[in-house]
Amino acid sequence: MIAITSQGKDLDSQINSRFGRCEYIIFYDQETKDYEAKENPSRHAAGGAGISTAQFLSDNNVKVLITGNVGPKAMRVLNAAEIKVFTKASNTVKEALVDYEKGKLKQTEEATTN
Repeated sequence: MIAITSQGKDLDSQINSRFGRCEYIIFYDQETKDYEAKENPSRHAAGGAGISTAQFLSDNNVKVLITGNVGPKAMRVLNAAEIKVFTKASNTVKEALVDYEKGKLKQTEEATTN
């Protein structure tokens, strides 16, 4: 399962660069090409949004995350859950998925923001 942070509910939506406070997360199944958009339950959290969003992905059996930026605390949770993280994605969810499948996105194990 691939998770993509998004500003909207479909594949034509723009990537949301804010991991922990993104509006939606698109859950995409590479085998079936099906997807489901879920509201990020942590987007309005007073604190710890990145950590709880990372846990939400782990709870949903995500193996790959495509996003803009990830902070250090969230990255620790993602690494512990063995979720591969690809950052600096831009444009639409659909374009990011194509870039991922073509190997154009770079994987990171380090935080990209504070």
